[in-house]
Amino acid sequence: MSPSRSAAGAAAVTVVLWASAFVSIRSAGDAYSPGALALGRLLSGALVLGLICLVRREGPPPRPAWRGIAISGVLWFGFYMVALNWGEQQVDAGTAALVVNVGPILIALLGARLLGDVVPPRLLAGMAVSFAGAVTVGLSMSGEGSASVLGVALCLLAAVAYAGGVVAQKPALDRASALQVTTWGCLVGAVVCLPFAGQLAHEAADAPLSATLNMVYLGVFPTALAFTTWAYALARTTAGRMGATTYAVPALVVLLSWLALDEVPGPLTLVGGALCLAGVAVSRSRARSATAGGDAERRPGSSASRV
Repeated sequence: MSPSRSAAGAAAVTVVLWASAFVSIRSAGDAYSPGALALGRLLSGALVLGLICLVRREGPPPRPAWRGIAISGVLWFGFYMVALNWGEQQVDAGTAALVVNVGPILIALLGARLLGDVVPPRLLAGMAVSFAGAVTVGLSMSGEGSASVLGVALCLLAAVAYAGGVVAQKPALDRASALQVTTWGCLVGAVVCLPFAGQLAHEAADAPLSATLNMVYLGVFPTALAFTTWAYALARTTAGRMGATTYAVPALVVLLSWLALDEVPGPLTLVGGALCLAGVAVSRSRARSATAGGDAERRPGSSASRV
């Protein structure tokens, strides 16, 4: 399999598993507080990742990678998970969709400013379409909840932390493997969340088995596996394009909620999901003229009209 197809496959695994986290968070969030849920998820993920590293005999990452790993661990694995869990308890789904989905846009802007990433017009156009779709999905699935100032602030902080963590992680992947970056980032996030250890122990004693199993699932699949496949794909493309790919998550959440929770989507929800997928397709496409021109240069005498 070519590197580009491998990266696309890894990105697809990531968005599917992150979408599946929606169902598990709904279940585990009834029994666990935001900080305890984040810590339990990170500990489960770190345990699985650590075992994989032992089996593969993969040691700690090289020193030059530690700065990016530490920053992404604090911001994305630690702060982001707590802030998002807490914020989504304070606001309705529409407000959360509006605020949290600012994250991919911030990733593209920070990537261009700090990493020198090129932000083509198609990427910006696709992200605009996907953002509109994500907000449409959120608004259509929200009930009569209210948006508190605290909830909006937490969701905004989560979006900023997510963007900062991704941009910090990108340079680390030039010096360490995806498994190393994910494993040690997860460990850093778990350390950041250790103040919630008392809450986790207390709530785990009273939580139903289903909620605890959902918390473990969040650690093993949407964290350990999905963050590793994310890092693998991120190492092979720009931060902005990877951020835009995550706009497929709301559309998949609609499908999984329909299958797992019997939440039948309405027409507006389906339209929003279609917009999300259309925006991702646009953002990851390449201009035909550029592709044709490149092929023509590689094959002297060929005509762009025949490409």
